[in-house]
Amino acid sequence: MHASNEQKSGDSKESFYEEVEQVFDLFPKYHMKILLGDFKAKVGRENIFKPTVGLESVQQDSNDDGVRIVNFPTSKNLKSTMFTH
Repeated sequence: MHASNEQKSGDSKESFYEEVEQVFDLFPKYHMKILLGDFKAKVGRENIFKPTVGLESVQQDSNDDGVRIVNFPTSKNLKSTMFTH
């Protein structure tokens, strides 16, 4: 799987993120799950993301994929996340 670029249609992106969620949910509830990939996400320095991302980001502003990938752990009740660039 690979993420569509920012210019792809909303349906294509929605389908990709639904597939990521389905695959993630298939794995048993272990102590730790690691999700790696190139999600074409730009996670910016918006105040709302600081609790998740921290104080530093390469990007000034988030793109749609960045918002989706930051919201994913919250929707799964994950306690700890780490983003790298």
